[in-house]
This record gives sequence, structure tokens and C-alpha cells, in this order.
Amino acid sequence: MDTIDDHLDLLAHRVRALRDAAGHRVVVGIAGSPGAGKTTLARSLVDRLGQDAAHLPMDGFHLANRTLDLLGRRARKGAVDTFDGWGFVALLARIRSETSNPVYAPSFERSVDEPIAGEIEIAPNVELVITEGNYLLVPEMPWSGARTLLDAAWFCATDDAERQRRLVHRHTQFGRAQEEAISWARDVDGANAVLIESTRELADLVVSGVTGEILSERSP
Repeated sequence: MDTIDDHLDLLAHRVRALRDAAGHRVVVGIAGSPGAGKTTLARSLVDRLGQDAAHLPMDGFHLANRTLDLLGRRARKGAVDTFDGWGFVALLARIRSETSNPVYAPSFERSVDEPIAGEIEIAPNVELVITEGNYLLVPEMPWSGARTLLDAAWFCATDDAERQRRLVHRHTQFGRAQEEAISWARDVDGANAVLIESTRELADLVVSGVTGEILSERSP
């Protein structure tokens, strides 16, 4: 029986094959609902791909809490309109075109619940970029622009019960009371998942967020 490492090695091989066929920097996107395991999958792949790979989370494009307060959207932070989608797409375009200089990107620090500007470096030697986020496959602008800049798009799938368990643990770990964490996972993250799960069929691959196994592949 194949192990998690076997599945991840196969996915890493696919990324390298994309780069070898393209002959230039490639960007692979991993979409999926909150708690599906996108970040863990992306980091595991980058570890296997080595020094010429970089992890680029979409979470750095969360709008600042003050901005969300002014817009009246903070109570549903994580929804599609609480991100700077245009900025994320513009960054992907820079990553595709600027390979002779570093490109800096924001990260997201959960302990303060805010983005941090310029913390991630995409260095000129980086040939493999693994980006991940909830809305990479949403077909409406500006997110549809992201899909055109990805060499491949995968969907990270995990059953609802496991996602809920992970989300409640995450929310309590970063300061929410148990009841508040359960409510946020169910009502806010759950509402966002409805949109995200509807984009699953647009992915080139569907990958298990538990084992890394390829669950399905879209025909060319």
C-alpha cells in the first residue's frame, strides 16, 4: 500500500515534470476549503522540491482588520470579498515575468490575525512556486485572472467532519473560546466552503488533504 510519502513524492515529480516541459519558472496552485490541508500540502511539496521551490500562501492578501472594520466585513473575515484579489493576481503576474530580481510577497501571521508585508521572498533562482488559497479557482474576476497564471491547478479535498475538527482546533489555538470556535467554523468557514467546493470541478487534479493521494484527474 502506498504511503503518504509515496503520494507526496508523486506530486513533487509532477511539479518537476511541468518545469522541465515548460523550461521556465512554473506556478502550481492548490485551492480548497478552510481546514482542507492546503498549507500542509504546499509546505510538504516545497520541502521535497528543495531550494529552487517556494511556498506562496494567498492568506497574505487578507485585508487588514481596520479595513475590514471600515467596510463592515470583519465578522465574516475569510470570505471572498475580504481579500485583495486584484493584488494577489498582480503578484502572480510579477512572479511569472520577473525572474531576474527578487519578488517580495506578504505573509499572514495568525497570532496577530494580520498580514505582514514583504516577508516572503521569491528569489531569482526559484523555478517552482507552490501557491495555495481558498479562491484560486473562482471563475469570477479578479480570481479568474489567477487561473490563467497557473501552470496547473489542484484542489485539496478533505471531508467536512475532519475539516471542522481542524478548524475548531485552529481557532481555539489562536485565542477563540471553544463555543466561538465551533460557531465560526460552522457559520463563517462553512459559508465560504460552499463557494469553494463549487470550484472543485475546475481543478486539474483533486488531491486528498489527508493522504496526498490523487483522487481524480481532469481529462485534457
